Amino acid sequence: MSTASRIPLSALETHGSGLNRPECVVATPSGDVFVPEWPGGVTVVHGDGQTQTWRAASSPDDLLPNGIALASDGSFLIANLGDAGGVWRLDRSGGLTPVLTEVDGVPLPPANFVTIDEQGRIWISVSTRMAPRQQAWRADVGDGFVVLIDGSGARIIADGLHYTNEVRPDPEGRWLYVVETFGRQLRRFPIRATATLGTPETVFSINGEGFFPDGFAFDEEGSLWVTSLVSNRLVRFHRERLETILEDVNPEFVERVEHAFASRSMAAEHLGRIPGAFLQQLTSIAFGGPDLRTVYLGSLHASCVYRFRSEIAGAKTGRRGP
Repeated sequence: MSTASRIPLSALETHGSGLNRPECVVATPSGDVFVPEWPGGVTVVHGDGQTQTWRAASSPDDLLPNGIALASDGSFLIANLGDAGGVWRLDRSGGLTPVLTEVDGVPLPPANFVTIDEQGRIWISVSTRMAPRQQAWRADVGDGFVVLIDGSGARIIADGLHYTNEVRPDPEGRWLYVVETFGRQLRRFPIRATATLGTPETVFSINGEGFFPDGFAFDEEGSLWVTSLVSNRLVRFHRERLETILEDVNPEFVERVEHAFASRSMAAEHLGRIPGAFLQQLTSIAFGGPDLRTVYLGSLHASCVYRFRSEIAGAKTGRRGP
């Protein structure tokens, strides 16, 4: 296995401008990268930095896109973090239609993430059933869950998770990887032939140091690249070895957040802007470009996407967008 080089902040490029909460990044071989746009839309940042935005033609203020996925017909699936919750489809003419608004007979709460796997199955994460969701920003709340939509319909396939964030199968389709942000861990579930999940195992966890995992991606060597809120870190994990690829840490801010987390008093300010930091609450990562060696990073509070070149390519999958 290769060792990834540490990336200095000076090597980061800002890509695009005027974005509003580019929390999730979805990259393509063409060099386009798609991000959610608040409210009510999706923006693409082209390779030259130019942008184009598609918004819902009706009730866009009710749609707060968090995770997004590219469908094969060119439309977007949107995990709605707004109070209405659910997962929606936005086409490029502004049409908005529901994909899933209830599951197992109850309304689907605000959704965090959505992705489409190589078999066309849709995986959705819901971080918490609590409202407001800040009530779940603590270690002793585990009411997040994962929904699967396939040929048999929609159903909750994993439950009792500690603030479910990004979820996706590995490139071989053998495991479902799940980030639990306030469980401060990444776990994986074996995917059975019956489209059910087996007993989970912990991939890795870190308590302290401002580690609150959010997004992840696989590289060509089977390693995991994981972003962390609060500490503004990007780490790479493989076979018990953890490498820090990138970081922009404000120690005083981390200390304040750790104290709030320990005392069960985390609030919006603790995931707000970080004083003196270039990165602003690092959330998402994707490998893109023709060689899958351009790394794109999303965040909560930047108005751009960050990118850098990696000597290690991302994993190849069958679904790379339209």
